[in-house]
This record gives sequence, structure tokens and C-alpha cells, in this order.
Amino acid sequence: MHLTTLMKTLALAAAIAAPGLASAQNYPTRPVTIIVPAPAGGGIDLIARVVGEKLAVKLSQPFIVENRPGASNNLGTAVLANARPDGYTIGIVGGSHNINKFLFKNLGWDPEKSFEPIVYTHEIPLVFAAYPKLPAKTLPELVSWMKANPGEAKVATSGRGSAQEMAAEMFRMVSGAPTLLVPYKGSSAAHPDLVAGRTVLYIDTVSAIQEQVKAGNVRALAVSTRSRSRALPNVPTAEEQGLKGYDANTNGGFLAPAGTPKDIVARLNSEINAVLKLPEVRAKLEAAGIEVQGGTPQDYAALIKSDLAKWGKVVKEAGIQQE
Repeated sequence: MHLTTLMKTLALAAAIAAPGLASAQNYPTRPVTIIVPAPAGGGIDLIARVVGEKLAVKLSQPFIVENRPGASNNLGTAVLANARPDGYTIGIVGGSHNINKFLFKNLGWDPEKSFEPIVYTHEIPLVFAAYPKLPAKTLPELVSWMKANPGEAKVATSGRGSAQEMAAEMFRMVSGAPTLLVPYKGSSAAHPDLVAGRTVLYIDTVSAIQEQVKAGNVRALAVSTRSRSRALPNVPTAEEQGLKGYDANTNGGFLAPAGTPKDIVARLNSEINAVLKLPEVRAKLEAAGIEVQGGTPQDYAALIKSDLAKWGKVVKEAGIQQE
């Protein structure tokens, strides 16, 4: 190739590559919105605010949290899916993101196709919290008691499609224990009946139930994940107590709308990973029962795929119908 022709070819290639490179290098040049498809005060809202505050300092632009609750988190997730894919609208999702596909028809978004995974931020273990006057002090004892008292095996959940409901369905499938699911509108509504013994079990998030455990109002029999919770290190896992293969949690991370430039996704991944490693960030989130994660966009994409397979099987075997 003639030298002049070669130089022109290289210049053209550089010109084509430059806009993408510049967008990542200069990003952001204006405020970024973080969509939270849940009310203020919950786990993913806390993560969005803690991380957003640090990103604003690091990147010299506001990261504004916008809560869009409703329709089992589907409303805000749809807003994120349909946002302009330019890096100026991102979002954070929780466990329902990988469950709702199997519970609702015509969502208007797909958990894999509609988004670019940015980073896996968190896992929140669930706790088998029992009525404290129940004779069962371990998970096997609870299973035996429930089999002997099927009419009293009332298990609280946080309603259709919640992580608590899915964890209870998985518990029934793995243990063979009869369960009478009693839906509530969230943890705060379910706790009084559990403390009073009107229900005997609630498989609730560590972040929501840990104060009740520490106060002695409920008895923590097990945690739902393969590893023990940092917030309740003395509580054994379900698998440690013989529930082989039991692994349930609520997890999630940051997503961008599908089509967001890969270089911007990579920039956000790098910056959020750096924030998650800050001691003050880890301390604040872990105090709320949140297990801090991290990793590549590909890591998070693989987790989403794995969770979809797991929860799809639970929904099918439990016979839960789509709405």
C-alpha cells in the first residue's frame, strides 16, 4: 500500500474511533439519573444513593436518584428500558428483575435483551425467622414440626413475586414441608403477626429482619445463601443444616438501556467497582445487611442468566400463573 494511502486509511480509522473514545473520556458532561424502581428507604435505594454520592464527587457531575416504584418494580424498570441509551440514564434493580419475567405477561421489557449490565453490586441473604415460642430451634426441627402440624404451617411472604415468596416456594420444594403462604404488603406489615405467632415463619431479608432477631422478637434458624451472612455470622446456612441445594437471595446491580455505548458501560463499571471497594461504602452497606459484590459486566450478565433459569424452574414447579 502506498504511504499516502496508508496514512489516509489510518486517519479515517482514527476519525471513526474518536467519537466513542471521546465520549468515554469526557463522560459525563451533565447530570446522570439513577432510576430506582422501588420506594425510598429500601436496599437498592440505599445502594443507589451511597454509590451515586461517591460517583458525583469522582466524576464532577450530579448523580440524581429518581424513585419510580409501582407494579412490582415493573414500572421503573420499564422507564429504564425505554430511556435514551446515552449513559445519562442508568438504574439499579433487585431480585424481582429476574423473577417478574415469569409472573407477568407483556412486561414491555426483557431482563436480558432490554439492558446492558454494568456491574453486580449486591446480594442480600434471607433469614428463616421463626416465631420464638415455636419448639423448633433448628431448620430440621422446623421441617419436622411443620409436617406434624400442617394446618399451622403459616409462612408469611411479601406478596406475589417477591424474593420472600420465591424463597418460601423453594423451601417447600426442597424440604417437603407443607406451607400455607400468607401474603403481606412488605416486611413492616408481616413482622407484627410473626412476633405474635399468627404466622410461624417468614423468610425475610437480613436487612429487614436483623433488628427483630437481635431484639429476640424472632428466632433466626438459618440464612438462605451458600455462605453465612456477615450481619448474622452465628446463624448457620440452610445447606449446613441439610437443605441440600437451597440457595435463595435477593441480588442485583446497575443496568443501562440496551444500546448504551460499550465504552461508557466500561467507564461506569470501573468507577462503580472503585466506589464499592471504599471502606466507608462497604461499612455502610454491610451494616444494612447488604453483601457488597463487584466484577465485570460479563459477570453480571452470567448471574442474570443463571438466576432466570433458577427462578423460572421454581415458578413452573410451584404452578404460579402469569398475570
